[in-house]
Parts: sequence; structure tokens; C-alpha cells
Amino acid sequence: MKTILFILPILIFLSCNTASTQEQQSTDSIIISDDIADSYQEIEILNVDGNTVETRFNPPKGYQRIETQAQSFGYYLRNLKLKPNGSIVKTYDGYEKPAEAVYCAVIDMDIGKRDLQQCADAVMRLRAEYLYNMQEYNQIHFNFTNGFRVDYEKWMKGNHIAVNGNRTNWVHSSQADTSYKSFRKYMDWIFMYAGSLSLSRELNAIDFNDMQIGDVLIHGGSPGHAVIVIDMAENKETGKKIYILAQSYMPAQDIQVLVNNNNNDISPWYELNSNDENIYTPEWQFYTSELMRF
Repeated sequence: MKTILFILPILIFLSCNTASTQEQQSTDSIIISDDIADSYQEIEILNVDGNTVETRFNPPKGYQRIETQAQSFGYYLRNLKLKPNGSIVKTYDGYEKPAEAVYCAVIDMDIGKRDLQQCADAVMRLRAEYLYNMQEYNQIHFNFTNGFRVDYEKWMKGNHIAVNGNRTNWVHSSQADTSYKSFRKYMDWIFMYAGSLSLSRELNAIDFNDMQIGDVLIHGGSPGHAVIVIDMAENKETGKKIYILAQSYMPAQDIQVLVNNNNNDISPWYELNSNDENIYTPEWQFYTSELMRF
């Protein structure tokens, strides 16, 4: 039944597989720096009245948000609008996903009425939304899993896509259209034929210690998963950095801000630790070597 979509064994065959996260996680290897451990009771991280990532979550004592330029992708992500505190993630067909030990906030963005916008799709959606708002149409492009490149600039000129088996080609079928409605149709095509595997091939590998807002932890494949860094802060005295992650999952659902189950005292912040080899998120374990950038 649909009400138990989150726990059916068949999920292992889909792109955002849970992969027995309880067995993956081991808090024995988690290192919490002294400057964070000493400060978590002195700063109230959650601001229930905040309606953006920046205003909802304060950094721990001693930390300041890393500066971002007003027109940057990082600024856009940090200022994503959130639904009211306590909102529940919903799937495309209206079912609710419990928040416990998974997420602490819900991004206020439509997901459509089809099972399309899952994990890597949400990452591509955020990137494309930013570029669309900036009217940088020529920068919006993604590859289908078969390698076919789909440029939004070509789409908006009236060219649409024909798919026949593994063969894909452009077909001129309408007048030029830069409306948001047409842009969303373009993104639905991306969601249908692209995923974590194709996106991982497009992104550039980044050293974990060089993390920036907008970077993506991604494991390409089937199963695969992707989460995106939506905020960062730094302790100027120690140089330590922390970050916040967001994801969608499957079936298609609201984009959500992830909790940090390894350190509830600074959650949703994660500590960027150069000694780590693994990043344990609530529904997936990543390797630090899987950090990538647009």
C-alpha cells in the first residue's frame, strides 16, 4: 500500500535507496571538536519564527556564516523560503513523511503531482531555479542518462524532445517560450530521464576541505543518492567549518533540511572534519570523496 512506501523492500531497486542506514552509521568514529562541544548550550540554534534557512537556524557560539555575494548560488540557497516550523514533508501524492530523525525543516517549493522530483532531481531543480531567476538561460543544461545533452536555451526557442527507446533528438514543435510554466515542463523532462548517475558524470570532484555552499554529495548509480550543501559557517579563531544539508528522496517529496543524528546538539549543522572518511546523513552514507560541484 502507498502508506508504507518508505519501508517496502522494493525500494532497493530505486534511485534513492535507504540502504540500511542504521547499519551504516557508527557514532564511535565521530569526532566533535571542543569549541563546538563547549558552545551548544549557549546558543539557541532554532529560531521558530525564521522563514528562510538563514533566519531559521543560527550557527553555534563562535561561528559566523561564511559571506556570500548577493547574486551567488550560495546566497540563493541560504535564503530559500521555508514552510512554517513543524511542517511535515509530503510526497507528490499527498502522503506524509514523519520528521523524526530525518529532517527539521521543509523548503517551500512545489514538487508537482508526479513521482519525478526525487534526490538528484531536487539538486538539479535548485540549480536550475537559481539560474532561471538570474535569467542565465544559457547556463541551464543537464544530460540524460544516455548522454543526450538538454539545453534549456534550445528548449525555450520552441524545440522539444522526442525519445524512442535509447534514441533521443530535438523536434521543433512550438513558438519560443520563456515562461515559468514552460520551464517547469523542461525540468520534468530532466527528472524523467536524468538522475544521480548522469548528474555525477556532469559535476566536478572537489576536495572535501574546500567545500562551498552549493556543493553536492552524490553517489551516482542505481541505487544512488544526492544531497546539497545549503549553508556554511566558520569559527574565525579555530578555522573550523560547519554546514547544512538538504535533500529530496523517493517517492518524490518536498525538499527537506536534514538533521544531524551524530550530534544533536548542533543539528542541523554538520562539522566539516578533515579526518572523516564518511558522512552519515539520515538516509544515506556518503564518502567525503563524493563531494562535487557544478
